[in-house]
Amino acid sequence: MAQDPLVEEEIMDGVYRALCNHGYAELTMQDIADECDKSKSLLHYHYDTKEDLLVAFLDRMMADYEEKLECRSDGAPLDRLVEFLARFVFTPEDTERASFHLALLEMRSQGPFNERIREQLRRSDDLLRGTVADILADGIEEGVFKAVDVDGTAALVVAMLDGARTRQITLSEGDVTEDTYTRTVAEGAIRHVVEPLLAADAEVPSLDDALEAVHD
Repeated sequence: MAQDPLVEEEIMDGVYRALCNHGYAELTMQDIADECDKSKSLLHYHYDTKEDLLVAFLDRMMADYEEKLECRSDGAPLDRLVEFLARFVFTPEDTERASFHLALLEMRSQGPFNERIREQLRRSDDLLRGTVADILADGIEEGVFKAVDVDGTAALVVAMLDGARTRQITLSEGDVTEDTYTRTVAEGAIRHVVEPLLAADAEVPSLDDALEAVHD
């Protein structure tokens, strides 16, 4: 029997809150049931195991991300590139996002041992790198960016941002410098990657404007 879309939405929201509040390592189906105000038996009716539910959650998360990107796909390549950088910036006030991504980092540690999780992680990496590569290709075609190796540049950008996010969420406790590390790296990416890419004089959108655009 097909799952009620509203029930599915409530369950997925519950998974998100459970990961934020409990992390991945100790997460139980009961934790998720409590967060979405559903019975554990209902969760097991739709998902045989916790792994099934988490894999479904990762799939849903990436589908939502793809939808957000699609909504902005008609924007100027330069704007889209800076907005992509902004998506990785965490402020000290972003405690919920930080908790969620810390739980995802715990989940990523299972990649070498769990084929289903590894498949979702690979899909996520391909999506991120593909997004940057598409933006660069569009910019080159429009004469906004210089001709570069789009795949290699995309891999560099994603590795830089992903590494910054990992460092901030694991080392920022009580450290003001680490609390702003993702912003520092994003600003560095603008200076050392985005600006040298420009084929002609152009005003790079401010990171603050990009942050407002992606979090509105």
